[in-house]
Amino acid sequence: MTRSARDWLDLIRALPLTEPVRIMNVCGGHERSITTAGLRGVLPRNIELIPGPGCPVCVCPEEAIYAAIQHGLREEAIVVAYGDMLRVPVNVPKDEARSLEQARALGADIRPIASPLEAARIAHDNPARQVVFLAAGFETTTAPLAALLQEGAPENLLLVMAGRLTWPAVAMLLDSEQPGFDALIAPGHVSAVMGSDEWLFVPEKHGLPAAVAGFSPESLLAAFYAVIRQKLDGKAGLANCYPEVVRPQGNVAARRLLAASFDIGAAPWRGIGNIPASGYHLKGALRRHDAREHLPDHGAALRRRAGEMPPGCDCARVVLGRIPPTACKLYGQPCTPRSPIGPCMVSDEGACRIWWSAGTGSAS
Repeated sequence: MTRSARDWLDLIRALPLTEPVRIMNVCGGHERSITTAGLRGVLPRNIELIPGPGCPVCVCPEEAIYAAIQHGLREEAIVVAYGDMLRVPVNVPKDEARSLEQARALGADIRPIASPLEAARIAHDNPARQVVFLAAGFETTTAPLAALLQEGAPENLLLVMAGRLTWPAVAMLLDSEQPGFDALIAPGHVSAVMGSDEWLFVPEKHGLPAAVAGFSPESLLAAFYAVIRQKLDGKAGLANCYPEVVRPQGNVAARRLLAASFDIGAAPWRGIGNIPASGYHLKGALRRHDAREHLPDHGAALRRRAGEMPPGCDCARVVLGRIPPTACKLYGQPCTPRSPIGPCMVSDEGACRIWWSAGTGSAS
C-alpha cells in the first residue's frame, strides 16, 4: 500500500517518542524539500531536523575558486563553471575580483555551464585557447565528468578539480566527540550513484539509525519514521525509502567510470579543513587535464585567509550542522541571496539561501 504524506505524518505522531531526536539530512535537495514543504512545522516538537554537509558549492575550496578567477584574468583562459559557482566570494582585498562573476565584469571570459558536455563543446569550439573547468560537485556531478574523460576529453580542456565524496564528511562528524545528531537521512541522488550500502557504516560502526530518502514529502516522512522507529526499538539499521531509484550497489557503470578516472585522497573543504578520503584526484594519464600542470597558481597560498570562509561568516558551522543558519550573525543582514557574503547564501542547495528564500528569519 502506498502511503500519503498525511499517513506518514500520522504514524510519526503516534510514535511513543518522549526524548528529543536530532535527524541530520545530507543533501541540499532534501533541505529544500523539507523547508518548502514546511515539514519542520508539522512534525512533533521533539524532532529536530538538521541540515548537514549537502551543498557542494558551500564546501568548494576557496583557493580553487581563486585559481579559476586568476586563470580567467591573467591567463586569458576561457573559464567555465556551474552557474551557482559564479557568485561565490573569495577572500581578497576590495579592489580585486571577489567572484567569477566580478572577474567577468572586468573582462574575463567566464561562462556558466550545466554539464561537463558543455565544457567539452566550448573546448572543441575554441581549439586555440585553454578552457578551464572549475569541476565542483559531489558524486552525482563527478560521475558525468568521469564519463567524459573516459570517452576522450579535448586536450585543451583543463580541470580545477573540486569534486568531493559525501560520506567522509559524515564519518568525520561521527568520529568527533560531539556528532550533533542521533539519526541520518542519506542523500538520494548520491545513493543512486554510489549505492545505499555506502551508508551501512552509520548503523554498523556508530550504532545510529539511517535511511535513504527521495525528495517528495512522502519519501522524507517515511525516512523520518524509519529512523525514529529504529531508535525506539534500539535496533539501528539502514532503511531504503527511495527503492524506485536507489539500489544497494548503486549504478555499477557510473562507479566503474569514477574508479577509472580518479584516485581518492584527502581534500580541503572550505572553512573545515582537510577531510581524509574525500576528494577526487585525476588518475594517471588523465593528469594531463589538471590545470595545475599547465597554469601558475599566482601565489594563492600566500593570500590572507586563503581557503577560509569570509570574515564573520559561520557557513562552516552551518554545513557541519553545528548551528542553524539563523544563528550566523551575518544571516539576513548583511548576507542575503542578493548580496551573499558566505557560500551558503549563494547556492539553491545552501541551507542559508533555502531558509531565507522560505522566509525563515527574514524581515518579511
